[in-house]
Amino acid sequence: MRKKVKKLVVTFKTTSRAMHMEKLASAQALEGRLIPIPPSIQAGCGLAFCTKTTLRQPVEEFLLREAIDPEGIYEVFL
Repeated sequence: MRKKVKKLVVTFKTTSRAMHMEKLASAQALEGRLIPIPPSIQAGCGLAFCTKTTLRQPVEEFLLREAIDPEGIYEVFL
């Protein structure tokens, strides 16, 4: 069985917002990818942006700079 690792998960109200986040993050070399929302999180759409917890501050700064409104930011074991 794979060992669970704590990850930063950013949720969005719509799938289009999640996809927009992934596109902008990729263009600016911000590490992360879209994943299905973990069962432990309740959110508006089925996708979330997942990255390392060590990138929390850069991700929060990125969200502010790009005017992306997340539904929530969580640290969960995946």
